Amino acid sequence: MGLLKTLLIVVQVLSALGIIGLVLLQHGKGADMGAAFGSGSSGSLFGASGSANFLSRTTAALAAVFFVTTLGLTYLGSYKPASNIGVLGNLPAATAPATASASAAASAPAPASAANPQDVPK
Repeated sequence: MGLLKTLLIVVQVLSALGIIGLVLLQHGKGADMGAAFGSGSSGSLFGASGSANFLSRTTAALAAVFFVTTLGLTYLGSYKPASNIGVLGNLPAATAPATASASAAASAPAPASAANPQDVPK
């Protein structure tokens, strides 16, 4: 469980950093107005219209990964394994003493008086 938890934490941190980077790369809706007057750079790395689709979809995919890892970490954090109380921990309490006393009575030797009926006083 520890390895899975560590793996989920690493994936969550990487997706969070990816979301931060992609959000910083995107330009807002008001940036198009500045590009119309020559102050913005409309021909950026992904082009004028291609960046919105690629960056938006990648951000949405990383956000989905982030939410899934968060749910997984929540589940693993609330998981508590059953306590190990030994080999006899799985036996029901009512049957364990009855079985032990019955097997002890069956394995006990018979009294000497019951073996020889001649020794019993009349």
